[in-house]
Amino acid sequence: MDLAGILLSAAVLLCCTAFGSGYMGNLAVWMSIAAVMATSLRFVLLIGELNFATAAFFGLGAYFTGYVVTHTELPFVVTLLLGSLLALVISVIFGCITLRVRGPYFLLVGFAFTEALRILYTRSDALGGNSGMVGIFPPAWLDPYFPYFATVLCFALIVALLFIERSHLGKIFVAIRDNENVVRSVGIRVFAAKVLCFAIGSAVAGLAGALHAYANNVISPLDFGFMLSIFALAYLKVGGEDSPLGPIVGAVLLVGIASYAQSLGGTEHILYGLAIIVSVLFMPKGLVGQTAMVKRP
Repeated sequence: MDLAGILLSAAVLLCCTAFGSGYMGNLAVWMSIAAVMATSLRFVLLIGELNFATAAFFGLGAYFTGYVVTHTELPFVVTLLLGSLLALVISVIFGCITLRVRGPYFLLVGFAFTEALRILYTRSDALGGNSGMVGIFPPAWLDPYFPYFATVLCFALIVALLFIERSHLGKIFVAIRDNENVVRSVGIRVFAAKVLCFAIGSAVAGLAGALHAYANNVISPLDFGFMLSIFALAYLKVGGEDSPLGPIVGAVLLVGIASYAQSLGGTEHILYGLAIIVSVLFMPKGLVGQTAMVKRP
């Protein structure tokens, strides 16, 4: 059911790209990237940790890909993979240090790491400082088809995370969240499994960040502050964190609202906040969870 819903969502966004305007194609890409980011956040929740460093690894992927594109002649696929690879390496180091703490302490460390990287971007002349980086374009042969490529790749990543979640490894992650002492008692290295889960989610976030750089052509430090993690959490809560379909529904709805509300000036954040408040108060399991409850006999 979840897989069918994910594939249906991908088909709808691809149709919007094919039959809509150029802006609709870009909007479908932004929705897809937001869905991947929220899904990577949900993936780390399998071990019971809220990863507020999601924005940091998203930004690392975007900035490293942007730097490589604007300073080298490396192939397009390589630039995407390098952004994800850097996020993977840094996440392993970060996870080995920080996953020894839990709960709000881990969340606060992730928040601090995200803000530290944002400040680093503003102070680095090689990365454009406060002005950011420009000229991050996909290759000419791909440019007409980039919205299709980005949307398909985003949903391929979401499906890959779904398969991992449902595999034996995913069951270990969930067991750690439920009771890590029991998992440890059967000989499984709990800390290594936590780092692995965190690294997988962060690498996916890094690849989403690389796609974001290509989709926007311009990036700046303000794009990757802690608010980005809050947006990802909002997508997850509004859509529903119990289902892999939840982050997609939340991302499509809230990115769509934000896009519409841009024309309304100062009311943009009011509409965004209202959607979150209504969801939390009246649909604590999110839209997907609420729909499932209604369908039950």
